[in-house]
Amino acid sequence: MTGTVRLTTAQALVRFLARQYTERDGDRRRLIGATWGIFGHGNVAGLGQALVQYADEMPFHQGRNEQAMVHAAVGYARQSGRLATHAVTTSIGPGATNLVTGAALATINHLPVLLLPGDVFAARPADPVLQQLEVPYAGDVSVNDCLRPVSKYFDRITRPEQLVPAALAAMRVLTDPVDTGAVTLALPQDVQAEAYDWPEEFFAERVWAIRRPAPDPAELAAAAQALRSARRPLLIAGGGVHHSGAQDALAAFADATKIPVASTQAGKGSLRHDHPADVGGIGHTGTATADELARTADLVIGVGTRYSDFTTASGTLFEDPGVRFLNLNVAAFDAHKLAALPLVADARTGLTALREAVAGYRAEPAHITEYTDDKERWEHRVDACYAADDDLVRPTQAQVLGALDALVTGDDILINAAGSLPGDLHKLWRTRSHDQYHVEYGYSCMGYEIPASIGVALAAPGRPVWALVGDGTYLMMPTEIVTAVQENIPVKVVVLQNHGYASIGGLSASVGAEGFATGYRYREGEGYTGAPLPVDLAANAASLGMDVHRAKTVRELREALAAARAATRPTCVYVETETADTVSGPPPAQAWWDVPVAETADRPSAVKAREEYDRHVTARRRHL
Repeated sequence: MTGTVRLTTAQALVRFLARQYTERDGDRRRLIGATWGIFGHGNVAGLGQALVQYADEMPFHQGRNEQAMVHAAVGYARQSGRLATHAVTTSIGPGATNLVTGAALATINHLPVLLLPGDVFAARPADPVLQQLEVPYAGDVSVNDCLRPVSKYFDRITRPEQLVPAALAAMRVLTDPVDTGAVTLALPQDVQAEAYDWPEEFFAERVWAIRRPAPDPAELAAAAQALRSARRPLLIAGGGVHHSGAQDALAAFADATKIPVASTQAGKGSLRHDHPADVGGIGHTGTATADELARTADLVIGVGTRYSDFTTASGTLFEDPGVRFLNLNVAAFDAHKLAALPLVADARTGLTALREAVAGYRAEPAHITEYTDDKERWEHRVDACYAADDDLVRPTQAQVLGALDALVTGDDILINAAGSLPGDLHKLWRTRSHDQYHVEYGYSCMGYEIPASIGVALAAPGRPVWALVGDGTYLMMPTEIVTAVQENIPVKVVVLQNHGYASIGGLSASVGAEGFATGYRYREGEGYTGAPLPVDLAANAASLGMDVHRAKTVRELREALAAARAATRPTCVYVETETADTVSGPPPAQAWWDVPVAETADRPSAVKAREEYDRHVTARRRHL
């Protein structure tokens, strides 16, 4: 019979988390690399005390915004290949509800993060306690229940002994390739501080093996038959390629079959940009090369993608009357989308098996020549977007990317999430390594970039990490700059100022909403002037502790980016882009995106937009 250890619930949880590991392909890592926290009366005496007591076992990072702490943990998890993540603790009330957006982002992107919000008293000696939401029809509901729909696993620990099965269930979900996402253990503040005699086995080192399920033989045979009969196949690489570490298996598959490979936002970088089969991004923000291949494909092979509307262009991109889909995905839910032939398996295992099953198959020579020539033509368009004939003028957004493209190596990591930048990056960026491109587009959450860059830098110390943000997303969540300064994490933040929500402003204009409320302008009566507000984001970044380089011209931009890359402390490059009233300047969208337009309106812009919508929507189809 083993002994017991008397600890509080919070102390037991911290000790337990410090002893959890993952292992895949011989790579063993600590599952919970650190804990982020902002303390209040819901967690300061419980988890706060425990983290002090076990500071030598559990690293701690002090956050400034609860949502941002989740973003930092998610950035760490993605950079770690989902083999490791961070925990996040908050007080009750607003601290807990601030977790919801970050939790949704984690779950939608299938990235693990452990949330530990404080909760109201389980024993209810103080009822209502400060910040408690009273629900007249249910005594066991708190604001933490908001986290249920955005969590892959949720439990409320109302007795210390409940922690044992709950903690094990939480680790199971965090390490499950199919079910991973946000995991929430709500912790009533009195239970956190309550002592219990814990079995010593609870604190033993535990290794969670990450599975690589192989495909079913019958599904594999059907997939091989479908591929062998295809004349114009196209492979779409999604985020599952990265999550599985299947990049080399994908390269081997492409080398053997010569099938062109397009990528989603999450899958970009699965092949280097200079791989012969890489044809760039697909969908509304994709390249002309990839989207034209999609229109004429007779077999679409989706690997690790969940087919969001940008990827599928709302059912209008895949135009071939007989097009079929073959989906290789570790999740059966995603493998069956678009009435596809499912190949339910780990991406690396499945790609290897499929390559062996179709040994000798190669795409038709004319198909290879076609996409090779188209890819070369697209690269010339990228060069034209990046080029600056006069380096003494204000740069466009595309020229900012061009200046960065000329500077970075495969060591650099780029982070972005929202605005017009994701579209430009998806079309134009030339990935030099498998993990260079980090664009969160499952939730497209403004404010993600800066905190995520901190998490990425913690997971990849010594590598240059760039957070690319527009003025709109910067204003959402700059607070974690203080954390980067406090811990001297040398992230590089590039702020592109175009005086408004340029991306949504362009969309607003296209759907008849006339750019309403998408700019930062002086208000006069019922309208807005053309003058931008006197807001100085560079000064704001400097006030939060960053070194700041202001760049007014292309030449100054190049110098500022080089200085930032060499910097050893948090550094900001601030640049006002040309032109304020346009999005970017790269080639326009190559596929239609279904955004419904007012069916009746009396303003000419909306009427015209509806006519355009009706023209496009006739091509929409259900893939059955």
